[in-house]
Amino acid sequence: MITTVNPATGRPLETYAYTAPEDLDRVLDSALAAVSDEDRVKALRRLANLLRNRAAEHALLITTEMGKPLRESLAEIEKCAFACDYYADRLPALRTPRQVPVPPDTARVEITPLGVVLAIMPWNYPFWQVIRSMVPVVAIGGAVVLKHADNVSGCARAVQGLFDEAFGTGTLSSVRLPPDRIGALIDDPRVAAVAFTGSNKVGALVGARAGAAVKKTVLELGGSDPFLVLSDADIPAAAAAAVRSRFLNTGQSCIAAKRLIVHQDVADEFIDAVVAGVEGLVVGDPADPGTDLGPMARADLRDELHQQLTTAVGAGARLLTGGRPDSRPGAWFQPTVIEVPDPGDITFREETFGPLGAILRVPTDAEAIAVANASRYGLSGSVWTADPGRAEAVTAQLRVGSVFVNRISESDPRLPVGGVKASGHGRELGTAGVLEFANLKTIRAA
Repeated sequence: MITTVNPATGRPLETYAYTAPEDLDRVLDSALAAVSDEDRVKALRRLANLLRNRAAEHALLITTEMGKPLRESLAEIEKCAFACDYYADRLPALRTPRQVPVPPDTARVEITPLGVVLAIMPWNYPFWQVIRSMVPVVAIGGAVVLKHADNVSGCARAVQGLFDEAFGTGTLSSVRLPPDRIGALIDDPRVAAVAFTGSNKVGALVGARAGAAVKKTVLELGGSDPFLVLSDADIPAAAAAAVRSRFLNTGQSCIAAKRLIVHQDVADEFIDAVVAGVEGLVVGDPADPGTDLGPMARADLRDELHQQLTTAVGAGARLLTGGRPDSRPGAWFQPTVIEVPDPGDITFREETFGPLGAILRVPTDAEAIAVANASRYGLSGSVWTADPGRAEAVTAQLRVGSVFVNRISESDPRLPVGGVKASGHGRELGTAGVLEFANLKTIRAA
C-alpha cells in the first residue's frame, strides 16, 4: 500500500493499493492502440486544451502532494500544454519519410514507434517530467506504462486520466509497484524500452537491468550544476538569477544552480546580493499565491539535506543565511546559503536537492572551469559575463549537456535536454526526444 502525505502539514492524504499482477498484464496487453498521425495530432491538441482548462485543479494537486508553490505548479501545467502544442505542430514533418539518394535505387528512412516504453518518473515535476519524456513517444504511435514516484500517486492517476480522455485508454497507463517488482517489468518482453529520471544510484540499477535485457534506455540522473560568475558579469542580474535558479521548486530541481562559482573580484558584491535576495523570499503555505518557497517534498529528503549542511559547516563552510531548524510539522527547511572554503566541500561533491546554495570564490576563469568540471555530474551549467568571446571560450570547455549564457538553466520543448558523465545519457524534448524511442527504419528498393 502507498499513502501519500501533504508535506506542508505532515498529514496523510490518500492510500493506494499496488497494481495486481493480473491488472499489470491487462495494461501491457492492451497498450498500443493503433491510430493515424492525423488522430494523434488531434489528441495532442485535446491534451493541451485539457491541461489548460483544468490547470487550477491539477496545479493544486501538485502543490498538495509535493509542496511546490502554487504559481510554480500553474507554470508547470502551462509548460506541459505548450509541449503538446509543439509536437502537434511538428508531427506531420517528423513522420514524413526522409528520401535518401542512392542511385540507381530508391531509399527512404521512416520513423516508427519502438512499442511500449516503461517510464519511471520522479516527484519533483510530477506532470512535466511525464509530458516531456513521453509525449514524443505517444506522438509517433508508441504507448507508455508509467511507474510514477509513490508520493505523487494522485498526480499519476490524474495524468492517466488526461491521456485517457485525449487519446483513449491504452496510450498511457499508470501502475503502482513496489521496488521488488520493477525489475521483472523491465525484463518483460512486452516492454521495448525504459526511461528513468531520478537518482544516480537507482538509475544505474535500472540501466543495468535494461542493458541485460538489451533494451534502449534514456537516463536523466540529476546534477550538481555550476553557475559561473565571471569578473565582468552584471552582478545584480547574476545574483537575482542565482536565487531564482537555486530556490525554484524549493531547490528541488535537477538543473538548479547548485554550485555558485564566483570570481574573487566580484564575490563580496555577489554574496551580499544573493543573501539579500534569499532573505526576501516568502516561505509559507504553498497554496498561497504569494509564497516563494513551500516545504520540501518529504521529511527524509529534508533530513538528508540538513545532514549535508551540518557536515559542510563542520568542515569549515561559513553560514551566510538560514540554516536554523524549522519546528513546523511537515518537511520544512529554511532557505540557506553557505560559502565553502574549497571545492572538496560535500556540497560540491554531492548533489544537494533542496533550498541550500553553496558559493565558492575562484581567482581565474581557468579555475572556475576546472572546479565546474571536477564534478562527476554533467547535466547543465550557466555562465555570466558581459563579453561574448569570453562566454564562448568558457562554454566550450564545460563538460555538460547544455550551457546557458546570462540566463538560468531551464528545459524547453524546442531544445534537447540531457546530461553526460554521471548525469546519464540520452536526450528528451526537441526532435531528439522523438528519435530516442523510435525505430529509424531504412527501406531501400532496387
